Amino acid sequence: YPGADAEFVLYEDENDGYDYEQGVYATIPIRWDDARKELTLGERSGSFPGMLIERTFRVVVVSEQQGTGDRETDGGVLIRYSGGSVSVVMLSHTDEG
Repeated sequence: YPGADAEFVLYEDENDGYDYEQGVYATIPIRWDDARKELTLGERSGSFPGMLIERTFRVVVVSEQQGTGDRETDGGVLIRYSGGSVSVVMLSHTDEG
């Protein structure tokens, strides 16, 4: 959602036990710079058995035209992520014209 800077951490673990208590989990810091319209997926920390090494994120800048309601969104940007930091400048639906 545009309108302000934001940061959060995506947390993942095996989802079937208590190994996370011994540090068996992974995190990915995610940051949105609203002025630059830039999304950064930071470097992944940690690992766990069965973790996806590579993944694809579909990122959509939410507006009245996309990313709302219960419909699928075909737009946005696909980000291929393999654990290293990656930044993408996002255009909203209205920026695209």
